[in-house]
Amino acid sequence: MHLKKNILGCLFVIGCFFCKSQELSLETLTSYPFPSSLVTGGTGSKIGLAINEQGKRNIWVAEGPTFELRRLTNFLADDGQELSGLKISNDGRWVVYVKGGDHGAFDESEPRNPSSLPIKPKVEVWSIPFEGGDPICLGEGDYPIIAPDSKEVLFEQDGQLWTVPINGGQEAKPLFFARGKNGGAQFSPDGSKVVFVSDRDDHSLIGVFHDIKTPIQWLAPDFSRDLSPRWAPDGTAVVFVRTAAIRGASDSLTVQKARPWTIWRCDLDDGRSTKIWSSPHSLSGSVPTTDGGFNLHWADKERIVFLSYHDGWPHLYSISSAGGEASLLTPGNFMVEHVHLSADRKWLLFSANTGENNDDIDRRHLYRVSVSHSQMEALTKGTGIEAFPQLTGDGGHVVFVKSTEQLAPTPAVMPFQVNASVKLIGEKLIPQSLRDASLIKPKSVSWKSIDGKTVYGQLFEPKNKVKRHPAILFIHGGPQRQMLAGWHYGDYYANTYALNQYLVSKGFVVLAVNYRLGIGYGFEFHKPANAGRFGASEYQDIQSAGEWLAKRKDVDAQRIGVYGGSYGGYLTALALGKNADLFAAGVDIHGVHNYMERINLRATEPAPDLDLAMQLTKESSPVSWVDHWKSPTLIIHGDDDGNVDFHQSIDLIERLKRKSIHLETIMIPDETHHWMRYHNQLKVDRAVADFFEKTLIKTEK
Repeated sequence: MHLKKNILGCLFVIGCFFCKSQELSLETLTSYPFPSSLVTGGTGSKIGLAINEQGKRNIWVAEGPTFELRRLTNFLADDGQELSGLKISNDGRWVVYVKGGDHGAFDESEPRNPSSLPIKPKVEVWSIPFEGGDPICLGEGDYPIIAPDSKEVLFEQDGQLWTVPINGGQEAKPLFFARGKNGGAQFSPDGSKVVFVSDRDDHSLIGVFHDIKTPIQWLAPDFSRDLSPRWAPDGTAVVFVRTAAIRGASDSLTVQKARPWTIWRCDLDDGRSTKIWSSPHSLSGSVPTTDGGFNLHWADKERIVFLSYHDGWPHLYSISSAGGEASLLTPGNFMVEHVHLSADRKWLLFSANTGENNDDIDRRHLYRVSVSHSQMEALTKGTGIEAFPQLTGDGGHVVFVKSTEQLAPTPAVMPFQVNASVKLIGEKLIPQSLRDASLIKPKSVSWKSIDGKTVYGQLFEPKNKVKRHPAILFIHGGPQRQMLAGWHYGDYYANTYALNQYLVSKGFVVLAVNYRLGIGYGFEFHKPANAGRFGASEYQDIQSAGEWLAKRKDVDAQRIGVYGGSYGGYLTALALGKNADLFAAGVDIHGVHNYMERINLRATEPAPDLDLAMQLTKESSPVSWVDHWKSPTLIIHGDDDGNVDFHQSIDLIERLKRKSIHLETIMIPDETHHWMRYHNQLKVDRAVADFFEKTLIKTEK
């Protein structure tokens, strides 16, 4: 009897030790190496990308047929210095990249110093041999492009375009001078000319630089904003987008207005310009605001391809370069994203949230379509997520980023064929502890909002079932984002996916809500009326999500928390102010709290509905709801935020200090909106989890 008890006791201890050893840690969940800036180049099968391994960012390359990844650079510090703007030269000998900046901030080229280094960092263009060697600093600047002959690099610096040999043999120098902020440059196919955009504040022009002795050629100059120039394959003409200039009589602030746009062709020899397409004068026909914007390309056989939202979904269209009727290339109720034109200009590759499964609306799969025929073909399918497709220069393989609910985002490759097998080329970089971790498969769910509209989300349910779990509502930022049924392809949301997995492992039911203003569910969902600062109609979806959780039998309605960052922080603050009885605790990460200061009250010609706009803005600002605030709150912000002013959090904190509530704050000096240092990202994740454990588990309401 004693022996049996001893054996059972040993088994219990061993079992407890095994369970504890299987517990997920934030260190494990955030140990994924995140890939970005995936590019192909040249005429062969060479690829390049940046990989962030717990803050250590480096350039990696690979080449077919094996596509074995090889690290080119040797940056081993978690210093928050971003790597972006990758390019591979046509001859395959060079990789060019940008070190520094915060590409995602409103001023992307502003140097950032999240490590608080005594010497101010710079934003610089670098080159490095594809086969390996020492990196070469080409000069301070951003947004590099490589000349077709692979000998010259062009980049932007202080609003001008600079040129430098790709091998760094000479110092960089201005290519020419032109008024305005000049960028968006492209070499002509033969490399003899450069087309660019000259942004002059309320208008912009398309210019062509021929040589240092020839005046800049301005293409069809007008009182407008001209954007996105693209060369004809033979270099004799350019197409571009034209939108309205930023001026005119003061108009309503609170009513949505159409923003029409047109596509123009200009022949360089005689300067003749022709409008070849006009968008419908409707809200859905307005300037597209999804990934890549217009996605304008001059493709093969005199075809112009572009993206428009005018049928209610962001789709690809094709039109003759001479004008005429535009044909829809991608029909269906789904969103086109991550568009890539093949090197031979014959194919468009893209990701889309459609497929064989009903919940593919919460995924991305890869597709291809001819630039001239609506015969869309699926390249991937199933329960994974595939994004950022790029076709190798030889046209033989597609490289992309793949993930699942278990697999963190990793580079992958497959032959450019339907139903081809996928090879994961970055999986070996994922730590074994994360590969072995047992993660929750989120469920795609939907419900009705306060006004009857359908809202979407992903539900994470704990493995260990109890009668009533505490719950957490996660609100994404953007707001033009969509949380997915697996690891996200964006770095910010890969991190929140990891954090949600950690929270569910701690016993929380977690709901990631895809509210109105987000992408992936059509134009009416993406662009609702009375949203944001002029009514916050999307907040109905947040309240309904909390109420949906509260009605679940496995949720303790008295222990529901809410958190989010950026726009998600804004909606979190609204939730804590407007529905304190529903949300028992919240974490507001770099959110906007006071929209009233963002309305120009000194305009010489005030808007006709200024009074209404101010009233709506006041009601839509979390600071107006402080008197109703009572739930424990944690506010987090870095003070070098390039997206949301740091004083937005100071303002709210000073108001909340007058209240008798539990308030905690974390300020991170010199950090940005995007947690450039892994150390700071982990600190924020841990603070969020600890706060909810303290307020919703250890101290039950």
